[in-house]
Amino acid sequence: MKITKNTVVGLTYELKVSKEEENIESIPFSVEVRDQEDPFYFIFGNSGLPEKFEVLLEGKQQGENFNFIILAEDAYGEADDELIMALPKNQFEAENGFEPGMLEEGNFLPLVDENGYPMQAKVMKDLGEEILLDFNHPLVGFDLHFDGEVVEVRVATEEELGHGHVHGEHGHQH
Repeated sequence: MKITKNTVVGLTYELKVSKEEENIESIPFSVEVRDQEDPFYFIFGNSGLPEKFEVLLEGKQQGENFNFIILAEDAYGEADDELIMALPKNQFEAENGFEPGMLEEGNFLPLVDENGYPMQAKVMKDLGEEILLDFNHPLVGFDLHFDGEVVEVRVATEEELGHGHVHGEHGHQH
């Protein structure tokens, strides 16, 4: 069957990203591989990935390959300066589950937003009392290169549609 609304889709793929800056095209580097051991399952229409990703997959069938690039503006957009903010360090103490080494520059801190969804913030700079964090999506400003195969397409169950995610998958929620 074909990928349409309310189907469960299983994919294997490699995701590479590249950035275009001042006419220099960076060489795509791999950021995620989902293989046969750990395919990516989602309900079509609810992947959590950029909308364009699903648009480009629609109508494909099990066994079909796909290879496409989603430009940054159709993916996670450009970095937003308002999402870079300084927060007091005392919010990141051991009693909240943070280890001292986690605040080093370049690290991603596992946080939750006000709705309880997991998110990441990149540590930009240690300002002494405060720490400068970047809450932009880690792939902001990047073009996404997907190369993979559709390994499964089936009708989603009522229960799956009710939950919005695939039943019994220990899937990673992005």
